Amino acid sequence: MTRDSIAVLGAGAWGVALANVAAQGRERVPLWAHEPAHAAALARDRENKAHLPGLPLAQAVAPVSDLASIDGAEIVLAVVPAQAMREVARAVRPHLAEGAAFVICAKGIERDRRRFMSEVVAEELPQARPAVLSGPSFAADVCRGLPTAVTLAAADEPLAQRLCEALSTRTFRLYRSTDLLGVELGGAAKNVFAIAAGMASGRRLGASAQAALIARSFAELTRLGRGLGARSETMMGLSGLGDLVLTCGSAQSRNFAFGEALGRGASAKDASGGKLTEGAFTAHVLVQMARAAGIEMPIAEAVDAILSARLSVDAAIEALLMRPLKAEG
Repeated sequence: MTRDSIAVLGAGAWGVALANVAAQGRERVPLWAHEPAHAAALARDRENKAHLPGLPLAQAVAPVSDLASIDGAEIVLAVVPAQAMREVARAVRPHLAEGAAFVICAKGIERDRRRFMSEVVAEELPQARPAVLSGPSFAADVCRGLPTAVTLAAADEPLAQRLCEALSTRTFRLYRSTDLLGVELGGAAKNVFAIAAGMASGRRLGASAQAALIARSFAELTRLGRGLGARSETMMGLSGLGDLVLTCGSAQSRNFAFGEALGRGASAKDASGGKLTEGAFTAHVLVQMARAAGIEMPIAEAVDAILSARLSVDAAIEALLMRPLKAEG
């Protein structure tokens, strides 16, 4: 059986990991890097030395810096930062084949327009069939061939099934869904909650506090999902609870590490270490969306207040501890 041709946009750690997955059983998988120098380094070194040292690119992965390299691809994996998705989608438009599947692998909400990534793609790429890939996954684990399970959502069930079959490998398992909104919401919100979990770790609040924080973060995510029309089973699944637990419990998560540095007293600028932290972009817009829907999200609001310098970490913790007693839910 002929396999769908795949191209990958974005050559960071996750882009490299997914390119390696796509390369299994294919002769060539273009991996587009925004910077020509980065593409050249990947082609020369055959690894992403900065983020995945010692983990080689699969033989079929072809680093490129020309968007024309995606011409004719039946499936395009968009692994670029959420805040850059619109710009990249606009640049891709002349090269994307009619009816091609455009799989969004970024986890975030467009800050300026308050759009989910699938909405951005629908606006900028009318010829595309949008899908979303999200779930508990670290790039290094995927590159090492460690067992990983994620969710792939598309509005069209047959498309979701086809994409799962095209991308699944022995160790990279995809579960399909048609709940695009729920899958996107889980992926975006968990980054904000991971910052809160990191701050609790940085403040050495203990394992009991960490468990409570994750549980209450999930309650906030569930409330928002219900208010926006996401399915409850999506919130309980890999792209909801699964991703939340992973991201809130490991310093491998950039968002957790960012929050941990904040908890230890670093400024927001220093805490990022020059790395992209999607949750820092998402916090404010997530709070705005919740308020517009009349949904209370005190943990997300605390993270937003800290990042905008309206509250210190200690003041935010105190405010959360002093909230009125109420029934769980």
